[in-house]
Amino acid sequence: MGTVLNLEELRCHLQNNAHTKTQEYHRLFHGRGNAYEGYNFLTVDSVDNVLFAVLFEEDNEESEIVEMLKQFYTLQGKWEALVIQQRYLNGSPSQVIAGELPLETFAIENGLKYQVNFLNRQNIGFFPDMKIGKEFVRDHARGKKVLNLFSYTCSFSLNAMVGGATSVVNVDMNKNVLSIGKENHRLNALDTQNVHFMPYNILKSWSRIRKEGPYDLIIIDPPSFQKGSFAATNDYVKIIRRLHEFASQECTVLSSLNAPELNSEFIQNLFKENAPEFHYVERLENLESFPASNEERSLKNLIFKKNSKVSQ
Repeated sequence: MGTVLNLEELRCHLQNNAHTKTQEYHRLFHGRGNAYEGYNFLTVDSVDNVLFAVLFEEDNEESEIVEMLKQFYTLQGKWEALVIQQRYLNGSPSQVIAGELPLETFAIENGLKYQVNFLNRQNIGFFPDMKIGKEFVRDHARGKKVLNLFSYTCSFSLNAMVGGATSVVNVDMNKNVLSIGKENHRLNALDTQNVHFMPYNILKSWSRIRKEGPYDLIIIDPPSFQKGSFAATNDYVKIIRRLHEFASQECTVLSSLNAPELNSEFIQNLFKENAPEFHYVERLENLESFPASNEERSLKNLIFKKNSKVSQ
C-alpha cells in the first residue's frame, strides 16, 4: 500500500521537490508507481520554465487539484507557464492554465537539450524516466557502432554521440519523430555525418538494419503496445531472435520494457530461449524521483552481454 496523502500534503511534497529547481527536467511528483495512495493518475514535472502536470485518469478531485496547482505555480514564481494535460480524454488535450507558454522550451538533461511540444501530441517528445538508461549508453558508447531501435526522438543517439560512438543508426517508423531527432542533434551541435535515421518498420526491415552492422551496442526500447505495429507480448521475441544477425562478437544490449503487466523475467526468458549467447548482466536502477510500490511493474532496463562470463 502506498503513502496516503491529502491535497495539502501533496502541495508540500511539490514544494519540497521544487526547492532546488534548475533548468534540468525534474519530476516533482510521480503518482504512477502507486507509491502514493489515491494519486496514481497524476504526475507533475518541472520542464525548464514550464510546470507540467498530467492527469492520466478522470478523478473527482480534479478541479481541486488543478486549483492547488495554480496556487502553487503562482506562489512559487519559478515558471513562466502552467500546462495541464488530460491524458484520459481523446487526443490527450493540453491547456495552458496560467502564465504564457515560452516560444522555446526544452527538456534539459545532463546538459543536453531536447525539443518538446506541450500542446500537439500525447507525449511531449521526451521520457524522463529513462535518464539512467541514457547515462549507461553515454558511458559505454566510446568507439562503438550503436543501433537504436524504436528511436523516437533519438535521445539515446545524442548520448551515444556525446559518449564517443563511431556511428549510430536510429530506426523508427515515424518520420516525424525522426525529424525531431535530427533537430535534437543540431540543437546540441552534434555532427550527424555518421548518424543515420531510418524511417522503417523494424519488424519488416531486417536487411536494411543488418547492412549497417554489425553493432557493438544495441538499444531495444519499444512501446509496450502500439496498435497495428508492435505488441511486446508477441513482437519482442521477434527482435531477440534476430540479434545474432547484426550483433558484433562482444555486443552489449540495453533491453527496455515499460509494460506493468510484464516483469523482468519476461525479457530474461526471451534471451535464454532465443539468444542464449547473450548473458544477463544487471538491471539498471530506476530514478529515486520515480518511486514504485512494485518495481516489477515499473520501467525495466536490463543489460545483456554477448559471450559474457557473468553468471546468471
